[in-house]
Amino acid sequence: MGRPREHKEATRAALRAAAERLIADGGVSAFSVRAVAREVGTTTRAVYSLFGSTHGLLVDALAQTAFDFLADGIGQIVETDQEVEDLLQVGVVFRRLVLEHPAVYRIAFQRVVPGFRAGPELTAARQRAWSALLRKIERLRPSGALGGKSAAEAAIQFNAMMEGLANAELRGSVLRLLPEGQEERSWREALLTVIRGFAVAGTQPSSAEASDSSATTAR
Repeated sequence: MGRPREHKEATRAALRAAAERLIADGGVSAFSVRAVAREVGTTTRAVYSLFGSTHGLLVDALAQTAFDFLADGIGQIVETDQEVEDLLQVGVVFRRLVLEHPAVYRIAFQRVVPGFRAGPELTAARQRAWSALLRKIERLRPSGALGGKSAAEAAIQFNAMMEGLANAELRGSVLRLLPEGQEERSWREALLTVIRGFAVAGTQPSSAEASDSSATTAR
C-alpha cells in the first residue's frame, strides 16, 4: 500500500517542479498541462488526476509551495533572546523564497495567474505561514518594541515591506543600483526601520488625539 502512495507523491512533486521550471523560463504563457506532462514523462490525465485542473496545479499546488516554504523556514529559525534579530531572520527566509523560487513567488504574491482563487489547502498553508510570522512578531511585545500595535497590524506592515523589497529585487532595477552584494544589507536595514517604527508609532498621538489637543490649545 505504501509504494503506490509514494509513487503518487513523487509524481506530484515532479509535476510541481516541472511547472515551476516552465514558468520561470517562459512566464505563465509557457505553461500548459501538456507541456508539464511531457517534462515529467507522464500523461495529461495524470496531471488532472493529481491536481484536478490546470488552476489546481498553477495556483493551489505552486502557490501552496510558497507558503509551505515560508512556514517551514520561519519555523526552523532558532529563537534566541534577541527577538528583533530573530524577526529579521524572517526576512532572510522570505528573500530565499524570492531568489530560489521566483516563479512560485510571483504566483503566490503577485497573482500573475488570471482568475486566482485559493482552495482550502492553499488557504491552510497561507494561514500557517501567517501564524508563524505572528508568533515572531508577538515576541517583541514584552520589551515594548511593538508599542501599542497589535501583532496583526505590525505583521501586515512588516510583510508589506518584505513584498516591496522582493518586487524591487525581482524587477532587477532598484536594488541593482546598490554596490554588488549589498542587497541583503538593504533588506535588513529596511526591515529594521519598520521594526523600530512600531515602538515610535506607539508613542505618537493618533490624528484624533492630535486634533483634540490642538483644539484645547486654541481655546
